[in-house]
Amino acid sequence: MQFRSADPSVVKSITQRVLLNAWLRALRMPDALPLLCDFHIEDTADERADMMSFDVVGGGEAARFLITQEGARLTTAYGNEHVESRLRTNRYLDDAIGPERYAGVILSYRACLARKRPTYTVATVADADGREVSYERLLLPFGRGDAVEHIIGSYKAISIEGRFRLRNLMGVAAKSAPVVTERAVIDRRFVPTDRPASHESAELI
Repeated sequence: MQFRSADPSVVKSITQRVLLNAWLRALRMPDALPLLCDFHIEDTADERADMMSFDVVGGGEAARFLITQEGARLTTAYGNEHVESRLRTNRYLDDAIGPERYAGVILSYRACLARKRPTYTVATVADADGREVSYERLLLPFGRGDAVEHIIGSYKAISIEGRFRLRNLMGVAAKSAPVVTERAVIDRRFVPTDRPASHESAELI
């Protein structure tokens, strides 16, 4: 499945829309990358449990993603609770989730680097009890000039069946492998805005 061109309306999660709007407000020029220091969101304590931050090391297909922050719910979803909390950062994403799962997600990160725009993917996966869960990934790029230096990711697991088991949902010992149903680059031409945050504040031309 190829990445399709999309506007912010492709993002389903309200909280991910809020993050995307904050990224849009951080843009100083429509065709540039925002600086990480210009990215501001409020009330992030609970949201950080579903977020990861990375420093980009290297470039192109050789680039690696050094974890600088890992949310608690992501640790549970990938079955990494056995790793000491102090060791969950300052390690590379490929080492953290293993080669099998890394092969399934790396296209999103490489597209984010190459296109210098947010990427959004949705995959379906079954939890330990066989309930279908939708796993939504939003990656936001930051940097100077034309180089992506940092990525902030938001990861949401949602099930229309209600409650589900998060533990090891995306890990190598999961009940099933994720099946990608959506791949999008949010790359329509942007108009930066200084208006206060809202769920519908993204502007496009």
